[in-house]
Amino acid sequence: MKRWLRRAAWLLVVGMAIGAGVYGFRRIRSVEAVSSIPTAPVRVGEFLEMVTCRGELVAARSRQITAPFNVPDLRIVWLAPASSQVKKDDTVVRFDGSSAKQQLAEKQAALRQAQAALDQAVSHARITAEQDYRDLISGRHQVERAKLQMTKAEIESPLKGETAKVDLGLVEDKLRVQEATTDLHKASDAAKIASLTRVRDRAQEEVDTTQRRLERMELKSPGDGVFIIMVNTSQGWMNARPFQAGDRAWPGSAIAEIPDLRTLEMKAKVEEIDRARLSAGQEVRLLVDALPERPLKAKLRMISPLTEQNWEWPPTRNFRAHAELIEFEERMRPGMNGRMDIILQRRPNTMSIPAKALYSKHGRPIAYVAVGGRFRVVPVEVVARNTDEIAIKGLQPGQSVAMAEVEAKDLTP
Repeated sequence: MKRWLRRAAWLLVVGMAIGAGVYGFRRIRSVEAVSSIPTAPVRVGEFLEMVTCRGELVAARSRQITAPFNVPDLRIVWLAPASSQVKKDDTVVRFDGSSAKQQLAEKQAALRQAQAALDQAVSHARITAEQDYRDLISGRHQVERAKLQMTKAEIESPLKGETAKVDLGLVEDKLRVQEATTDLHKASDAAKIASLTRVRDRAQEEVDTTQRRLERMELKSPGDGVFIIMVNTSQGWMNARPFQAGDRAWPGSAIAEIPDLRTLEMKAKVEEIDRARLSAGQEVRLLVDALPERPLKAKLRMISPLTEQNWEWPPTRNFRAHAELIEFEERMRPGMNGRMDIILQRRPNTMSIPAKALYSKHGRPIAYVAVGGRFRVVPVEVVARNTDEIAIKGLQPGQSVAMAEVEAKDLTP
């Protein structure tokens, strides 16, 4: 009898040990299953229903620095460092002026030669005019003398009077010839001086033009700001790169710009499905990739009424939204990429779960709720969505939901 009781007690102990082992094993498996699946709590608070889109910062106002017109052979020899701070009237671009300096020296030599020829012609005309004046005075004197001789000869005898009359005619003819010669000299000298004056003026214009070209070899900043170098597309879009020393610029080409940082705004692409829900004046939250620690307040300034073609590959057409900043960050620069969250509606006291915690079963939205180390399928109702969260009904605050698909062995029966 005692032997049978000892055996029964031993079997009972063994059974209890086996049962405890099985229970512990299942417990460990369930804990491992739960711990291997990430979870998130159901949150209650303000839910932002919004449209999210990507874009980049652009300046609404900027001043471009362009290559000058009427200046040949523009080769860049120096540029201010990209994204450097510049002050008004600082030199930011310098072109190669050696050819212009050589041309200026040649033009100035030509100008001096033209001026010397003009001065010589003026001096010669002055001398000729003085000689002609003396000849005219002498001729007129001879005419007056001949008239006196004729009067005297007529009194003495008719023959002498006729002779004196002939002499007077000869002297008067000589005076008329001298007057014609004087007029010819005046006209000839005036024409020569006018021609040389035009040559001198043309040479002066060429000197002035070359000097202006030489002055344009240095471009100065129109104001304070950040120096942004533009893209050089002279070799085609496939080889486009920012301007640098050694590049040739064409007249009127935009080499750089100095944006007004206080007018920075974000320009983003908006999908066609979201266009109808957006309007100017809506609240916007900006997240710049380079400054993820500081969301910025903004306001939707405008959205394009028609789609715009972009030049990316593959080419697409999108609406464009512009959000102007209400808050400003000194570290922001044009071209920085970021995210634009356009807030459509604020929902207070709303339950929400991460977007990754929502699944579908038999065409209905569900969530996997953690219960006692396992998960239970709970149907939910979707109220609103955004990129990161989903507002729902059907759960309780504080519950935990799975962030990954749950296998059937980890579900409660």
